[in-house]
Amino acid sequence: MDVGNGPPVLLVHGTPTWSFEYRHVIRAVSDSCRCIAPDHLGFGLSERPPRASYTPEAHAARLREFVDHLGLDRFALVVHDYGGPIGLPLALDGRVTRLVILNSWMWPFDDDKEMQNRARLASGPLGRWMYRHLNASLRLLMPSAYGKRSLLTRAVHRQYLEPFRNAEDRVMVLWPLAKALLGSAPFYRDLYSRIDRLRAIPTSIIWGLGDTAFRPHQLERWRRELPDAQVLALDNAGHWPHEEAPSEVAEAIAEFLGAGGT
Repeated sequence: MDVGNGPPVLLVHGTPTWSFEYRHVIRAVSDSCRCIAPDHLGFGLSERPPRASYTPEAHAARLREFVDHLGLDRFALVVHDYGGPIGLPLALDGRVTRLVILNSWMWPFDDDKEMQNRARLASGPLGRWMYRHLNASLRLLMPSAYGKRSLLTRAVHRQYLEPFRNAEDRVMVLWPLAKALLGSAPFYRDLYSRIDRLRAIPTSIIWGLGDTAFRPHQLERWRRELPDAQVLALDNAGHWPHEEAPSEVAEAIAEFLGAGGT
């Protein structure tokens, strides 16, 4: 998606979704901003070359090339889920004027036993089998991470299921990010070592407290690291606050991006 006129806003999705997840936000801010929401390679309507790398490091490098190709020098950034490790390197480089973080992270899970245990399961042989045969990330993990499961309607869920009907595609594109929760720890460690650079960027953190994937203690880490950030914590949302409380979240992002411009 590349719609609207005004200062640019880059919206970076995570897994197992695609730019469709930002439709409510785009509708709210495209009157005053140019909204750019790419699909990572292999996701959504993007191509799926079998020899490509689908690690977060590779996605981050491609996103940087994409931004350079568009000639974006200064822009606002919205990240969700894996969009954090993939998109935040651009903020660390000083390109980002305003930052919105939705249930995301940029650190290794060295001190998070619960996440480590889940990641070990997902990245092992059983996890690979579950991704291939059960479509685990979309049919099991995604519904369970909603604060209120009924908010994931059949129509919306279908939009996320459709790109990954093929079992081998799920193993090729989705499972590498499950493995990378622990396997890309050096990448996250490098990002986290430079988190102080984010403190100069006006930041809004919007967090669904019902998230079973990223618990409230992850939000508390953001609060400690970015003490000047605005925080909107939502009791009525889980991992996808922009899907579960679309009006409230879209309005908050529109107001934040409009406050002082981008």
